[in-house]
Parts: sequence; C-alpha cells; structure tokens
Amino acid sequence: MRSVFRAVLRCRVLVAGVVAVLPALAIPMAAPATSASANEVVVGGTPTTTDQEPWVVALGSRSRFGADRSGQFCGGVAVGPHTVVTAAHCFSTEALGVSDWHQLTDLRLIVGRTDLTGTGGEEMPLADVWVNPAFDPATNAGDVAVITLGHSLPAGASIPMAQPSDTADYAPGTQAEVYGWGDTTGRGDYATSLRTAPVSIFADTTCEKAYPGGTDGSYQAATMLCAGAQGGGKDACQGDSGGPLVVGGRLVGLVSWGNGCALAEYPGVYTRVSAVASLVAQHM
Repeated sequence: MRSVFRAVLRCRVLVAGVVAVLPALAIPMAAPATSASANEVVVGGTPTTTDQEPWVVALGSRSRFGADRSGQFCGGVAVGPHTVVTAAHCFSTEALGVSDWHQLTDLRLIVGRTDLTGTGGEEMPLADVWVNPAFDPATNAGDVAVITLGHSLPAGASIPMAQPSDTADYAPGTQAEVYGWGDTTGRGDYATSLRTAPVSIFADTTCEKAYPGGTDGSYQAATMLCAGAQGGGKDACQGDSGGPLVVGGRLVGLVSWGNGCALAEYPGVYTRVSAVASLVAQHM
C-alpha cells in the first residue's frame, strides 16, 4: 500500500488476523494508507462459488488465524487429484508463526466451501508440502509451493496449468480472472465468500517500470507476470496469496505480491505458472 514514508513490498498473505508485511531486502515497515478505487472484494470483484470454480481452495488454521472465516489466510489451486499449488511465502515463518508447517497441527486445505463462515465442503489435512528451495524472499522470484493430499479431491476439481508453449495466454491485453477470499478494500476488510475480479495481463515493460527494483520490489519477467486494470480498481489483495489467475480455462498465475492493492501505478504481480509447471509436475 502507498505510504507517505516509503513504499513497502507486501506479499499478499494474512498473518494472525492482520495484513502481513513481508519485507524485501529488510525494508522497514511503513504506515499504510488507503488504496485508491478499492471498494469491492478481491478488489473490484463480484461473487462466485466453488461449485462454479471447484479448483479454488483455501488454506486455513484456526489456532493461528482464529475461528472466523475457517482460519483462512491464503488461497490455492487444485491442479491434480492429489495436488494443490500455492505461494511459497504462505509457508514462511512470518505467515505460519512456526518454522515447520508440521508444527501447525490444524493446518488444513479447505475444499468446496464458498462461504468460509459455513461448514460446507471438506477440510483436508496436508500429507506433504514442497516449498520451492529457489524461492527468493528478497525478490519473490520462484514463489510456488506444492501441497500433496492423502486422498483424492472430487472429480473435476482441478484446472490445467499453462505450459511454456502457451505464450498467447501471457500476451499483453489478454483478459484474465483472479479469485480469492482476501481483503476487499485494501484496509483489512476480509471477505467471507469467494469472489472474482476481471483483470488484464500487462506488458512486461509496464511491470518492469512499476517495479524496477529497490523498495517497490523487483519484477522479473522470466518467473513473474503482472495484471490489473488501466486506472486501477481491480486487483488481488492481502489474504489472496497463492490463489489463481486464470486465462481461457488454464492457470497462468499465482497471486504473489504487489505494492498496495488496486493502485493504478502498481499492478499485482503473480508467479508465472508456465515457468514453474515442470517443477510442479515433479511433485505431483
């Protein structure tokens, strides 16, 4: 979020009920200000359901994040009958409060639950987690983790990943959809039900201009893409980390980081799925 003091790189994860500021290059925290045009859920979004989008899942821990909203703090995407991808920083010590995810004994994957205040769907334990060892918390490059489940997800509850050959999915101006239960305004107002927002893929040159390095973050086109709306107003936000960015029925991005939410000059940055698809496949 913009600050009168200095811009702060903000990974989009909810930590113990508050917005987590995971600093890059040991950037000190700064007081957040209100984001412009941020007035709806998954900023600029509309309601959807897990019946319509069964591959959108949530990560939750009530002991860490409270009973409200099923303890949700990150999103995820089912890409196979036993496999979910999410952001590596969702498994950081800053997010979980422990150095090993096994220590958070009630950590669960929430499947088929549109309204996080309800009891629909299923809460599934994690059998294994692979966090990309090449993930760089200073730049957020390689921000991907793979969750393995002990038993199968419902039939049809997965989405294919974009592959390196799917270059058209990343063309500037391509229309995409982002999904999540995160902050609705940029001010810590978290959704209870799943939302989606339409965004456009931006040119790498635009993303590099927004995040040239330093305190605003460093955009790396080989492993990242960015998306938003001209003039701002539509974006993922805190609590959406690890959630899907989808083009034409394929997963093209994972919510990763950004400076503020829905700001015209700072589009959201996503892990480029085509760049990590082969890594994910090795752990499916």
